Amino acid sequence: MKQNRPLARAATWLDLKAAPYLLVSPYFILFAIFGLFPLCFTVWVSLHDWELAGDREWLGLQNYSDLVVDADFWNAVFNTLGMFVLATVPQLLLALMLANALNKRMRFRLLYRLGILVPMVTSIVAVAVVFGQLFARDYGAFNWLLGTDGLDWQAEKWTSWTAISVMVDWRWTGYNALIYLAAMQAIPRDLYEAASIDGASSRRQFWQITVPMLKPAIIFTTLTSTIGGLSLFTEPVMFAQGDVGGGSLGQFQTVAMYMYENAFRDRDYGYASAVAWMLFLLILLVSFISFLFTRRIGGAK
Repeated sequence: MKQNRPLARAATWLDLKAAPYLLVSPYFILFAIFGLFPLCFTVWVSLHDWELAGDREWLGLQNYSDLVVDADFWNAVFNTLGMFVLATVPQLLLALMLANALNKRMRFRLLYRLGILVPMVTSIVAVAVVFGQLFARDYGAFNWLLGTDGLDWQAEKWTSWTAISVMVDWRWTGYNALIYLAAMQAIPRDLYEAASIDGASSRRQFWQITVPMLKPAIIFTTLTSTIGGLSLFTEPVMFAQGDVGGGSLGQFQTVAMYMYENAFRDRDYGYASAVAWMLFLLILLVSFISFLFTRRIGGAK
């Protein structure tokens, strides 16, 4: 029996101490290969005049110093922030209202819940075709509804930002609504029953019970929407029918589009890598501000 004690201790140590590390190790190994290494390698590339085929010259921080005074880059930053605010705030509010409606008793509730998933599974090509027709300058549906026949939605900043924001909201409002709906399902019904006995209206129950209890979900959706909004690429490219220039004057070119343009059209991978890192820092900064703002609204301590 004494000889089996070391084996039993080793088995216990493997089960309690080593097993958790072994179980989580595949994720961190894959992250190191496909996430951490490319991230570090991008820093190295950004310090060079790096072309796809040709000499690679060490530049140090010159790409970053050129980027700071690059008017096209700051135009892309301005466009990105503008579309982020214009799309994200209505998106989250609409998702919250939609989730609250779907959480109530209604006929065909399951059908409605499944219906909000349609934009997420719709083909990107189909989305481009449909919204291209809706925002067409000639005979477009939105021009007909607004009585502005001949309005070129791509010509100005605000019109193009609005069109792209509508596309973003259409695709991702349902996703955020599902997250809010799942969080609402976990709220104890006793809270609502007690509030009803105290005479609280449905609107007051929503703001005093539902919204505070959704605080973790709101923080999560705010952060994910911030990351997605600042790295916006697909919707504006579809809106421009594949042009990464973002219009004739770059009126709706995002930072991600500007990075792609430098990397794959101009073949300047060093400068594009510097743009990528500036975008990364921008996402970190805005995400931190959004996190603090959401915690303050939610009443987190």
